[in-house]
Parts: sequence; structure tokens; C-alpha cells
Amino acid sequence: METIYSLLDLLPFEWLEFNFMKNAFLAVLLVTPLFGLLSTMVVSSRMAFFSDSLGHGAFTGIAIGSLVGLFSPRVSLIIFSVLFAFFITYVKSKSSSSTDTVIGVFSSIAIALGLTIMSLGGSFNKFSSFLIGDLLSITPEDLLALLVALIAVFVFWGVIFNRLLLLSINPSFAKSRGINVLCTEAIFAALIAVVVSISIEWVGILLINSLLVLPAAAARNVTGSVKAYHLVSVAIAFVSGVVGLIFAYYAGVAAGSAIVLAAAVLFFLTLSLKPFFIR
Repeated sequence: METIYSLLDLLPFEWLEFNFMKNAFLAVLLVTPLFGLLSTMVVSSRMAFFSDSLGHGAFTGIAIGSLVGLFSPRVSLIIFSVLFAFFITYVKSKSSSSTDTVIGVFSSIAIALGLTIMSLGGSFNKFSSFLIGDLLSITPEDLLALLVALIAVFVFWGVIFNRLLLLSINPSFAKSRGINVLCTEAIFAALIAVVVSISIEWVGILLINSLLVLPAAAARNVTGSVKAYHLVSVAIAFVSGVVGLIFAYYAGVAAGSAIVLAAAVLFFLTLSLKPFFIR
């Protein structure tokens, strides 16, 4: 890490004088491509409500980890979130109810159960930091976890992208082409669950879904091809992350909320430019 810190010291930015800001900046470099990439398919597949439910279900994962005495709530959070994603994907594929109804039911149950467990013995305050997150508290060990997640997501993305793209366009046609719809949806759901789980401690449960929707929603306003859509989404996520981090440093506000506000500004900016790009 010392070598990386030394390289960052070469940049002419006052806010990079401190190690905690260096860690936060590196986290932005690692996590924004994840959100920018996954965001494209979340928006195209109309899964915004699903990704939001994973954030709500995170309450239960954290609570279960605390209840059984795991040394880190992140372990139980990842396990529960992945299982939760698999379960919702399976149930909605077998249920005759609408997708948003199924997701809403499980999301409500998960957050209610999590809040109930967390409030036992008045211990809820101990976990309140997960609501808004704290990007400035990230450690070098956390950065390693983000790096591993980034590599894993890119590998899986390369394997399943074509199937996901076809599913987002026409699930029936994808099935007729021999694509296992349930398996593909489950893999993508697991990817979202893992990214949400490892990021939620720094972004916050209340804000995590915004970063899975706003980059692609903004990119969709000004792009007309799949390649441009992905590149612009990642770029918007990156710019939002850096601008939000700098604003948070100078304004003394939560970094997660500042990043989301920056992404929201870019969304409305691209929305105003939409008539010039999409005709």
C-alpha cells in the first residue's frame, strides 16, 4: 500500500494528503465500475425494485451475524444476501403473482425480521451506521475485498453478458434459444447481492440502490448503442464517486449521500440533453 500511497502523493490534490482519503479514493476507483456495469442490466431488466430489496434484506443478514456471534457481520451479510437473491429468483419464477409483488413480500419480511433481531436488547444503535455508511472508514483489507469482487464480476460478466442481454430484450426468445433463464437470472442476482453486501457498509443501506440505478439511467438518456451505454454508465458512476467524495471532504457531509447527489445531478443533466442525442 505504501507504493500506491506514494503514487497518489504525486497528484496535486490537497484532499489526498490523508491516508483515509487515499483509501476512500481507491475504493471509488474499485467500486464505481462495479455499480456502473451492474447498473446497465439492472435498468435494462427492470430490476430496480429487486436490487432495493437486497438492501433491505441486508438488515437480516447483519442481524443474524450478530445473533450467532460471527466476528464480522459482513460474512453473514454476504451469505444471507446471496441466498435471499436465489430464493426470490426461484419463487418469482414459480409464482403466478407479479414480480414486484413477490419481491415486495420478501423485502418486507426481511427488513422486519432484521429490525426485530437488531432491536433485541436495545442493540439497534450498534448497527445504525449501516444505514448511511461511512466511505471514509474503509481499510486496506476492505480494498482487497473490493479488488477481488471487481475481478470476479468482470469474469462472470464476460461469461453471461450475452445471455443477460438477450434476457433483458425478450425472455421468451432467450428461452427458445436454449438459455437457462432461471440459472442466468440467479447468477446475476448473486452478483448484485455480493456487490451490495461488500459495499453497503460504506455506501449505506438507504443509498445503495441509488447507485445501482442512477448511472445507467443517466447513460440511457444520451446513448444509442450497447457499447456506449456501458461505457457512459461506468464513466458516470466514476465521476459521481470522485465528485461526491471531494464534495463530502470539503462540506463535511456523508460521502455516500454526496456521491448519490452527484449521480442525480448527472442524471438530470443527461435528461436535459436527451433530445440532442436520442431522436
